[in-house]
Amino acid sequence: MAIASGILFLGFLESIAAEPLAGLTNAVHSVALQRRLDQAVAATLARPWKPALGSNELAVTVVDLGPSSAPEVASYRGQETIYPASVIKLFYLAAAHRWMEDGVIQDTPELRRAMRDMIVESYNEATHYVIDVLTGTTSGPELPDAELKGWWERRNAVNRWIAGLGYPPTVNASKKPWGEGPYGRETQAIRAFEPRRNQLSTDATARIVTEMALGRMVSAARSRQMLELMSRDFTGSTKDPEDQAHGYSGIALKPGMKLWSKCGLTSETRHDAALIELADGHRWVIVTFTTGHSEDRNIIPTVVAEFLGLRR
Repeated sequence: MAIASGILFLGFLESIAAEPLAGLTNAVHSVALQRRLDQAVAATLARPWKPALGSNELAVTVVDLGPSSAPEVASYRGQETIYPASVIKLFYLAAAHRWMEDGVIQDTPELRRAMRDMIVESYNEATHYVIDVLTGTTSGPELPDAELKGWWERRNAVNRWIAGLGYPPTVNASKKPWGEGPYGRETQAIRAFEPRRNQLSTDATARIVTEMALGRMVSAARSRQMLELMSRDFTGSTKDPEDQAHGYSGIALKPGMKLWSKCGLTSETRHDAALIELADGHRWVIVTFTTGHSEDRNIIPTVVAEFLGLRR
């Protein structure tokens, strides 16, 4: 089975020109890390999944935040553009902190409540509010063409910020996530403008989680606040097997480890973006996207367990 070769984050180094990211300029692709990831992916694909897990239905990026002076990176299909589901909410969270830091928007209790519910509970309605605040747009009835174009320009504010940081142009963070819907001008925009859906890669996702982990997403204090919302207790009990602590990477982890994560789940996709701290303090970013197997809770933790050498 052919395993795609690892690659550096597209735009990872270029982001230095837009925002100081000292220490990430030396981020390197590791041959040894790539070999380890390739073996984990191969072992995962070889399992008897029902239906079978295709090599084009999995994407993984790993970042070693261990004792090395620079993060080491490896990926499998890491640049593939995939619908991210709720993982995109990490970009809205970071943008909100950037906007607040710059005084573009006010830090209010209501915004903080929405940010928490967007990440901790993964509520779409909370995300809608955050996007409205960030972009100065609202959902509603259809608009005349000229007004729709202006609305769409404002709605792309987060994309312009992301592009300025050197993220690849394939990343799209302009759409509201929906359970039911969309309607009105949201549907108009889907029909009128490309891309029609949010888009992410595991490389781009791993980059933003890495920057949070290293305290370099907006600021060290704001990075800590973002991670606080992503903290998951996978050792506790739950009545919801799909919650973010118990339905994804956390399934593979052992007592003494720590987890910060943001999952994404639809009828077609199941993703997890995880920062994992081992019992010895070694930290890893592991981002796993799957398509066509959204009901299978075991694929993502299998990737994590195979890569980290954890017995399941």
